[in-house]
Amino acid sequence: MAKKWKAIMQVAATYIGTVVGAGFASGQEILQFFTLYSGIGIISICISTFLFIWLGSKIMRISHEKGCYSYQELNVHLFGKKWSWLVNGLTLIILFGTTGVMLSGTGSIFEEQLGLPNQVGIIITILLSLLTMYRGMSGVIWVNSLVVPMMLLFTAILGFHLLQYGVAGTHTLQVENWEWAYSPLLYAGFNLAMAQAVLVPLGKDIQDSSILRWGGICGGVGLGTMLMVNDLSLLSHLQGVQGLDIPMAYVISEFGGPVVLLFTIIVFGEIFTTIIGNVFGLVRQAHSIFNMNESLAAIMILLGSFIVSQWGFKSLVTFLYPAFGGLGLLFMLRLMMYRKKATMK
Repeated sequence: MAKKWKAIMQVAATYIGTVVGAGFASGQEILQFFTLYSGIGIISICISTFLFIWLGSKIMRISHEKGCYSYQELNVHLFGKKWSWLVNGLTLIILFGTTGVMLSGTGSIFEEQLGLPNQVGIIITILLSLLTMYRGMSGVIWVNSLVVPMMLLFTAILGFHLLQYGVAGTHTLQVENWEWAYSPLLYAGFNLAMAQAVLVPLGKDIQDSSILRWGGICGGVGLGTMLMVNDLSLLSHLQGVQGLDIPMAYVISEFGGPVVLLFTIIVFGEIFTTIIGNVFGLVRQAHSIFNMNESLAAIMILLGSFIVSQWGFKSLVTFLYPAFGGLGLLFMLRLMMYRKKATMK
C-alpha cells in the first residue's frame, strides 16, 4: 500500500509540476485570471480545481485505455483523423513556443537574481534538460518529485502567514463584465492542453489505472490549493502588486532572506518542470511521427527553443499566451464531451 501511494504522489507531483510554470510562479497568471476579481475569483479557482481533477484524470484514463504513446494519438481519438492533424500542429506550436518562453524566463532569473548573464542561465537550463531527457519518463518524474514538495512547502509558509494576519483585499469586481465566469475555463483549458504532453505518456506507462485516477485527483487538489493560497496572498497585497511583472516577489519581500532564496529556487524549479514536460511531449511526438532518435530529437527541440527564447520573456508572453487560449478551450470542451463505455477498474 505504501508503495502504491508513493506512485500516486509521484503522478500527482508530475501533474502539478507540468502545469505550473513562469506565469504561475511569478503570480502573474493568478493575478490576471483570479485575484483581480476579488472574492468572486475564489469561485473561479474552485471551478478550475474541479476541471483539473476531472479532466486531468480523464486524459490519463483515455491514454491508459487506448495505449497512447504521445499526445498526437490522444488527439486522434478526441478529434478524429480529419481534424487531429490541425490540433496536433497547433499543440506542437504551443509546446514549442512556451518552451522558448520558459527558457527565456530562466535566463531572466539568472540575470536578475544571481547577477549572471542571461545566456548563461538559458544554457545551464538546456544542459539540465538534456540530462533529464536522457532518463526518459523516470527523469521527468524524479525532477517533479524533488521540486513539487518545495512548492508545497512555500505554499504552506504563505498559508501560515495568512492564518496569522488574515486577508485584507479591497478590490471590487464589476460583475456585469462576467469575465470571472469564463476566466477559469480559459485558464484550465490552456494548462490542460499543455499538460497532455506528460499526462498522456503517464497514462500509457503506468499499468495500475487506480494510481492514475488518484494521482489525477491529488494533483488537481494540489493545484487548487496552491492557486487558492497564492490568490489570497496576492489579494492581501493588491494595491502593491498591480502592474508588477513578478507580483509574488512583492508578497515575499516582507519575509526574511531564507524565504526569498526559497522563492527564487522554486521559481526556477517551476519553470524547469514545465520545460522538461514540454520537451518530453515533443520528443515523444517526433519519435512517433518520424521514428527519430529521442536523444537527437531532444537536442534539436531545445536548440530550436533556444532560438525562440532570444525574443525575450515579456515579449513572448504578451504575444503567445493570448493566441493559445482559444486552442486550450477547444481541447478542454472536446475532452469534456468525449464518452467511452469502458471505465477504469
